[in-house]
Amino acid sequence: MHYKYSKGPIESKVVIIAALALIWLLMLLFMHYPDAIERFYSGGLYIGICWVLHPALNMIPFSVGDVLYIVLIIYCLYALIKIIRWLLLKRFKAVLIYLLKLIIGLQTLILAFYLLWGLNYFRPSAAKRLNLQDTSYTYEDIKSVTLMLIDSANATRARLTATDLLQDNPAIYQIAVKAIDTLSKTTKGFSAIQPHIKPSLLTWFMNYLGTAGYYDPFTSEAQLNYQMPVFLRPFTACHEMTHQMGFGAEDEANFGGFIAGVGSHNRLLRYSAYYSSMQEFMFAVYRKDSLDYKQLRTKLSPLVLRDRKTDRLYWKNFESKAGIFSSVLYDNYLKTNNQPQGLKTYNRMVRLVMAWYRKVPINKIP
Repeated sequence: MHYKYSKGPIESKVVIIAALALIWLLMLLFMHYPDAIERFYSGGLYIGICWVLHPALNMIPFSVGDVLYIVLIIYCLYALIKIIRWLLLKRFKAVLIYLLKLIIGLQTLILAFYLLWGLNYFRPSAAKRLNLQDTSYTYEDIKSVTLMLIDSANATRARLTATDLLQDNPAIYQIAVKAIDTLSKTTKGFSAIQPHIKPSLLTWFMNYLGTAGYYDPFTSEAQLNYQMPVFLRPFTACHEMTHQMGFGAEDEANFGGFIAGVGSHNRLLRYSAYYSSMQEFMFAVYRKDSLDYKQLRTKLSPLVLRDRKTDRLYWKNFESKAGIFSSVLYDNYLKTNNQPQGLKTYNRMVRLVMAWYRKVPINKIP
């Protein structure tokens, strides 16, 4: 009598792990060809993903991604308890099989991350795609643009009314969506497919991580911290929806938020964009010369100075070891995903804005 050989539960899972590892190696090779990623993924597969996910999930008023993360956290706790229990019962084979299942699950999540959005990190830079590679500016040029941004921030802040700054201003979401939609239609290189932003169910947790918003690569949803100061929200919303467009790097998303904001006719969004960009430029000046920074700070209006204090104190209220730990993790995450500057990448938007300024002077933007 002949018996058909069949792989046991451990062997079969090892085969699956090896197969997923092979797929991952092929994807790693693909990451070294940015032009191919631009043509076949960012300009192909990812567009299809957006056409499927955006219309479907935009109809749901809450963040599906937030719910999935909550479920994932609960499952991780359940898995940990299960493993400890089995170890105490000396069910070592069951623990091994379960760990192999978890490895398969982790591999699947990583592959899903890059297939659903993460490969956008490895497409050609926005500087190349938008023809903004001019880096011939000087430190004096940066100071000049910083002063212009300060003047614009002062002017747009003076136009805001108490109604604009209502804590529960529901119009912020529609304002940001309209600005991104307009940017998509009027600016070459920015293509948005039914952009949308949602208040995050995890806002309380985000406060302690020092997070203003985030983009969920698994559901293609953009989420906003709805408790932070009102004047920060519109720019952050545009930043996250720029990620939704397929702009992976943080400096590129900051730049997209800036262009969308200053091109808007909404008072609050314009101020939010000028304020946030001014902060980045002021930081760039501070790193170069603290005396110049102090001199430029005297140019800020009392209202803008008050907003800077509000901004600083809000985040200070939530400072914790968890925030420091998450910053370290996120810094390494960015470095892993083609952003060697880590968290400093955010400030590198200065390069893109300076190149944009040379093409379209900021004082000429409506």
